[in-house]
Amino acid sequence: MGRGYSGQARVLAIANQKGGVGKTTTAINLGTALTACGHRVLIIDLDPQANATTGLGIERSKRQTIYEVLIGRTPVEQVVVETIVPGLALVPSSIALSAAEVELSAMSRSQYCLRDNLRSLLGSYDDIIIDCPPALGFLTVNALVAANSVLVPLQSEFYALEGLSHLIRTIDLIRAKLNASLELQGIVLTMYDARNKLSSLVEADARQHLGDVVYETIIPRNVRLSEAPSHGKPVLLYDDACVGSRAYLHLAQEMLTRDRRVVPVAS
Repeated sequence: MGRGYSGQARVLAIANQKGGVGKTTTAINLGTALTACGHRVLIIDLDPQANATTGLGIERSKRQTIYEVLIGRTPVEQVVVETIVPGLALVPSSIALSAAEVELSAMSRSQYCLRDNLRSLLGSYDDIIIDCPPALGFLTVNALVAANSVLVPLQSEFYALEGLSHLIRTIDLIRAKLNASLELQGIVLTMYDARNKLSSLVEADARQHLGDVVYETIIPRNVRLSEAPSHGKPVLLYDDACVGSRAYLHLAQEMLTRDRRVVPVAS
């Protein structure tokens, strides 16, 4: 879809209020896969844990971050850093971001803070990917207000769909009150273990209830995928032949061939 919004970047929030579902892994590796498709990509690390920052080999302590941008100290253009992936840039994060909710919540238009700061970058990239924290608080609301689409990683585990319903209600609310253009890009099953019957049951349940909102591409459990962040690399640079790399390449290709229709979101 890149450049599908009046010549400006698609802004894609990767969100799920649960931790450990593959948000950061998806942000880093989907972003890398999109660069392999010829796109210029920017990742916004909006998680105070800064895992996307370290997962791309950027040292947290030596950089200005998205925190300085949100509090108005530094223009976002001055915070962008290039990564080891050609065509992939990053706005890094740090633990200081955890204070942003307290500092900014009293400001007028606080929900629009990220969107307002990203405007100057929209013409420079095909895709801006926001890696959201594992919560539906101030930072994730800012991401959903700034985004024009949402991708939800869904771990193949028990109760996964219960948590999803809360997120979908939040997307509905953001669309109704703050961002009418927000659409559900899709749901991608992550950490899928074909040897585990539960994974296939979760997949069947998700496809039955959500239909083509669920991507055909499935991200498997993969040792190389898990190892890559400790080396500060996307898995496509760490081991481009592994099943994890192939899965994210397929996900990027599937995303780029999907229609730009608004996917209905059921409450």
